[in-house]
Amino acid sequence: MSLSLNTILHGDAIEKLNSLPKNSVDLIFADPPYNLQLQKDLWRPNMTKVDAVDDAWDQFSSFEQYDQFTKAWLTAARRVLKNTGTIWVIGSYHNIYRVGTLLQDLDYWILNDILWVKTNPMPNFRGVRFANAHETLLWAQKKKGAKYTFNHFTMKGLNSDKQMRSDWVLPICTGAERIKINGKKAHATQKPEALLYRVIASSSKPRDVVLDPFFGSGTTGAVAKKLHRNWIGIEREESYVRVAQERIDAIDAGEYREDVYLAGVKSTEARIPFGTLLTSGSLHPGERLWFGKRSDIHATILANGHIQHKEMIGSIHKIGKALKSAPCNGWDHWYYEENGERKKIDELRQRIRREMVKKTE
Repeated sequence: MSLSLNTILHGDAIEKLNSLPKNSVDLIFADPPYNLQLQKDLWRPNMTKVDAVDDAWDQFSSFEQYDQFTKAWLTAARRVLKNTGTIWVIGSYHNIYRVGTLLQDLDYWILNDILWVKTNPMPNFRGVRFANAHETLLWAQKKKGAKYTFNHFTMKGLNSDKQMRSDWVLPICTGAERIKINGKKAHATQKPEALLYRVIASSSKPRDVVLDPFFGSGTTGAVAKKLHRNWIGIEREESYVRVAQERIDAIDAGEYREDVYLAGVKSTEARIPFGTLLTSGSLHPGERLWFGKRSDIHATILANGHIQHKEMIGSIHKIGKALKSAPCNGWDHWYYEENGERKKIDELRQRIRREMVKKTE
C-alpha cells in the first residue's frame, strides 16, 4: 500500500499499520484505549450520572489481552516509523506503566515522560482517592542514538523564552472546542488541541508525516493541518471517521510560509566544512580572519582548513573557544574582509548552500 497523505484510513489500527510502507512516518502520536476497568456507573453528589468512558473499544478481558494488543500495535508502529522518527503515547495510571514496559521490550528508547497537569480535572466524587489530575505522555525514539527532531527553540518560544519543562499545565477539552452531537460528546476522550500543538510542534518539521493510529475525533489531524504537517489517521469506528473528516475539512490552514512555520525549527541544511570555503575559492590560504566585526584580534587561514592565532592552531571553533574561554560557533564570530567591509564567514557558507540548491533544481 502506498502512503496516502492527509487521509483517514477506516479500519483496524494494527491491520492498517501493517499495510503501510516501512520507514515512512516521521512522528506517531498514539492515544490508545486506556483499559480503565470501570466496574460500575459513576454518580455525582447531585445524583447525575458521570459521562464516563464505557465504550466497547476500551474494554479488555484481562491485562494479558491488553498487553497482547499493545505489543501488536507498538510493533506495527515501529515498522512504519523512520529510524529518525519518534513516538508519543499518552495514558493514565491504568495503562501507561504497561505501555512503558512494552516500549522498552520492543527496543524503543524513551526520551522523556511528560505530565499533562490538568487545570480543570474531574473530581473524585466519592472522596475515596486523590483527584486524578494528570495524564502521562511517553516520548520515545525508534532507534537509540539516532538523530531525531526536537525543536528546542520552538518550545522556548511557547514558554516565555524559558526552557520548557516536562510538566505541561493545560486544561482538558471543554467549551466550544469539545465536539458534540445532539448535545452529547462526540468522543469520550477528545484531547485538547493545545496538547497536540506542543507534541507536533516540538518533534516534527513542516511537511513531515504525522500518524495517529487511534484517530478518534481527529485532533492530531486538525493540529497537523494547521501547522502544515502531512497527517494520516487510522480509525475503526465509522462514526468517529465522519466527525474527524468534517472537522478537518472545515480548517483553512492558509498559505505555507517558511518564515512563519520554520521559526524555531532546527535547520536541516547541508553541513559545509570550513575547508569548503577554500576549495570553492571563497577564501584563500594566507588570508586573515577577524574575531569580531571591530576587533583587532585576527588569525591566518592555513591551507589545511585550520586557522592560526599566534601559537595556537586549530579549527575556527577551537580557536574561537580559546579566545572566548567559552563554547564558540566559529561561523558566528569570525569575519573576512570584502571591499574594505568585514562580513561574517557564515555569509560565504550560505552562498555555497544556495548554489548547491540551484544545482539540484
